[in-house]
Amino acid sequence: MTITIHATFLPHSDPEASLAFYRDVLGFEVRDDVGYDGMRWITVGPADQPGMSIVLEPPAAVPGITEDERRIITEMMAKGTYAGILLATADLDGTFERLQAGDADVVQEPTEQPYGVRDCAFRDPAGNMIRIQQLR
Repeated sequence: MTITIHATFLPHSDPEASLAFYRDVLGFEVRDDVGYDGMRWITVGPADQPGMSIVLEPPAAVPGITEDERRIITEMMAKGTYAGILLATADLDGTFERLQAGDADVVQEPTEQPYGVRDCAFRDPAGNMIRIQQLR
């Protein structure tokens, strides 16, 4: 049996800001952009990895969520503690420079970590934590 990762979900608070960030700053292609009932789902991914996508979704779209839970999710997103993703690149320094030039919210500059990886961290427009590791 072969199982692959097809997509992962990250919440967005502003679809236009998220679209600009993932498309224009990270350079991902837009694969789908669907609106329904005043909400919007945007699917993006690296052009050279057509089988892997990130779906940027409205956090309020979860069925059965309470107003209290929506408030907590919104607060956690703003702090960068709700969701995150780990990406990788062969050129961490070049990627970091591109992110800085794109006004990304930098959390950590490229750093050798004590657990054996070199990475950096930033937040997307919704506050999601994004770490990028150097491929070795």
